[in-house]
Amino acid sequence: MARRPTDYRAAAEAVFKRPAPKVEAPKAPAAVPQGKETVTLKIDRDVLAAFQEDGPGWQDRINAALRQSAGL
Repeated sequence: MARRPTDYRAAAEAVFKRPAPKVEAPKAPAAVPQGKETVTLKIDRDVLAAFQEDGPGWQDRINAALRQSAGL
């Protein structure tokens, strides 16, 4: 049978003085290679209507047309 410690204070301090867990520094967020940014762009109504007439995805189609125009 285990004996009780004679110095209760030392036993209690030993329990509470355990080393703190190691915490890793937060990692920097990974750079988004093709991130998108919200902008305000004024374009002619007929140009907008032409892209929107094919339905959803018109913003992606405008983006593709701008990329092609920019040579990207």
